Amino acid sequence: MNSPATPGSRLSSLDALRGLVMIIMALDHVRDFVHFQAMSSSPTDLTQTTPVLFFTRWITHLCLPVFMFAAGAGAFLFGHKQTIGRLSQFLWTRGLWFIVLELTVMQLAYNFNFSFRFTILLLILWIFGICMISMAGLIHLPVRWLAILSLAVIAFHNCLDGIEAQQFGSGAWVWNLLHQPGVIPVAGRRVLISYTWVPWIAVMAAGYCFGQVFLLERAARRRIMIRMGLALTIGFVVVRAVNFYGDPAPWTNQKSAVFTLLSFLNCTKYPASLDFLTMTLGPALLVLAYLDQRRLSAANPLIVFGRVPLFYFILHFYLIHALAVLAAWLRYGTPAAKFTFSPLPSMGGPAELFPANFGYALWVVYGVWILTVMLLYPLCRWFGNIKAIRRDWWLSYL
Repeated sequence: MNSPATPGSRLSSLDALRGLVMIIMALDHVRDFVHFQAMSSSPTDLTQTTPVLFFTRWITHLCLPVFMFAAGAGAFLFGHKQTIGRLSQFLWTRGLWFIVLELTVMQLAYNFNFSFRFTILLLILWIFGICMISMAGLIHLPVRWLAILSLAVIAFHNCLDGIEAQQFGSGAWVWNLLHQPGVIPVAGRRVLISYTWVPWIAVMAAGYCFGQVFLLERAARRRIMIRMGLALTIGFVVVRAVNFYGDPAPWTNQKSAVFTLLSFLNCTKYPASLDFLTMTLGPALLVLAYLDQRRLSAANPLIVFGRVPLFYFILHFYLIHALAVLAAWLRYGTPAAKFTFSPLPSMGGPAELFPANFGYALWVVYGVWILTVMLLYPLCRWFGNIKAIRRDWWLSYL
């Protein structure tokens, strides 16, 4: 079959790519909740990490760029046969819903308590919500102009790296939202901004513009995906090798060739640099081109997970945290009650409440990851079947 995608329908290759990175994403979140080193240091800190730990984290860098780009493309396909007003309404209401979920359901998933004394974490659903609300307005621009604008932001936003939030005094929080991650005070609470509006809005907008490619015949769109994927990947290698622009943290020679490679690949995610985005989106487009020629059954895990992304996302956090609590009770017994219902140190919790060397070896992380994915599969397949046969309006928000 060599046909274009049907506007308004789901595209299996896009679902499969999303499902793949969702499986990978669970590995990173298991590491956050389970690995002993996650409690005290970053896996990309070259003074503390090992190659295996580094790549355990590095492979998950694919996740957010793919989610954002795929969400933009999905919005284009969803809205191609809708009025622009209806698509805009769907985007801003869904974006607002994501923000509500981040502030309620996800805070409980992170902390396993309702205490107001812990830092509010504005993470994935927060930035998705912001991007969707922004897209509700941006889709009114001509696609050509939106493509130029989004690519320009992605390419040149690192020119802003030298601007520091404190330069704006009492307005520093605005720059924290826009481009520099940080902690801002809100009504006496500490609020952590990890994902800034720039450049993620531009990534979703670029995905929306890319959605037009799926209206082409399969062979034609695969050629475009391969060419774009190769161009971005080669562009990353060249720009990173020059080491002048594209990332606020240039790579350096290290104690060995392996660690020099790690330094080369250790691109900045907060905020996502040009190098970071080309390093991830280039290979992702090549994977998408491969998946676009595959015929995957509805029971394939990539399709199952990729068709219920929000359901999977919320559920996997609760499951991983529950497994971490269970492991703590099995290891420490009743004294675990003193700390298991507080945020883990890796999630900004009080390290003094937890036992010394709390956490587990990396092989345990991989075991819990596999268990998590296996437990989620039947639940996600069940919910995906419900979404396939029912047309209740609220199902589009889950």
